[in-house]
Amino acid sequence: MAGADGWILLTNDDGIEAPGFRTLVTALHRAGHPLVTLAPSQNHSAAGMRIQLGAPMAVRSREDLRAAWGLDGTAPLLLHEIDGTPCDAMIVALDGGLEHLHPGLVPRLVVSGVNLGPNLSQDFYHSGTMGAAREAGLYGMPAIAASFTSFEEPGMDLAVKATLDLVERALSVLPMRPTNLGRPTLDLSASHISAWPAKDEGAWAKDAGAAVRTAFAHGEVMLNLNVGPSWDGTWRTTRLGTRWYRQAVAFSEADGEDLATFVIGAASIEQTPVDGGDCCAVDAGAASLSCLPTWPATHPLAVDDGLLAEALRSNRDGWPCWLDPQERC
Repeated sequence: MAGADGWILLTNDDGIEAPGFRTLVTALHRAGHPLVTLAPSQNHSAAGMRIQLGAPMAVRSREDLRAAWGLDGTAPLLLHEIDGTPCDAMIVALDGGLEHLHPGLVPRLVVSGVNLGPNLSQDFYHSGTMGAAREAGLYGMPAIAASFTSFEEPGMDLAVKATLDLVERALSVLPMRPTNLGRPTLDLSASHISAWPAKDEGAWAKDAGAAVRTAFAHGEVMLNLNVGPSWDGTWRTTRLGTRWYRQAVAFSEADGEDLATFVIGAASIEQTPVDGGDCCAVDAGAASLSCLPTWPATHPLAVDDGLLAEALRSNRDGWPCWLDPQERC
């Protein structure tokens, strides 16, 4: 079984027993997808890309969840947890851990989520859900981060449905086995890679859709999905928007040597309208789907800015054109 193709590797930052993770595992399993999980044993929300250097991290089987979650389908399913962060989970899984646990198992796609709470705008830097997807991209894996924008569970099934739709669209443009896992080769002349600091006329322009698909398959870009409790079934291809956490710090007087006690947690959020922004899309009732770069702008594997702009082009249904090779936008 471990040698079969088509495995999806699942993780999250809320912990393996979180409702969004349970619901997503159940939906993908019932849809017949081979699944392997390596999710944190505890909640690591807002962990970003934190990793635990030099610390032993136990990995345990969670086959007990099969019965607890009613997972009685026939699709291959392997359930594990790790005493680490979301990025720890991806590093362990993709840098030899899966091969150690299940020789021959190679995931085709990484999915992180479904997170309880939004991951929009500047959350890109703090989110453990997005951090796991970005870490997978660093290892050359295509990856999706998915979030439900409410902190309450009702409506979570909407985000899971959208994630399932996105996973199946993504699989339709991906090879059966990843071609760049572990980055065995480094082609800095690939058409989707930025030529910075040199000026580039955009070698990708001959077939922008193919270039974005290659960037996704090779981990140079990741997909970030946000779905709200009022999702109306529509989709928008988006960029990061702008939102500001106001009154984010609460403090109280402390006794002894402590000067004060501080707690971070925004009292209010303000948003600035941005054309094509993810925040505005969710507020309008749509599912927001952003194609985001994995590497910083000056990295040799950074994606060309013009190609990221092309990735924003959408079809009449709001989906990115590049996710459908047959689409003519």
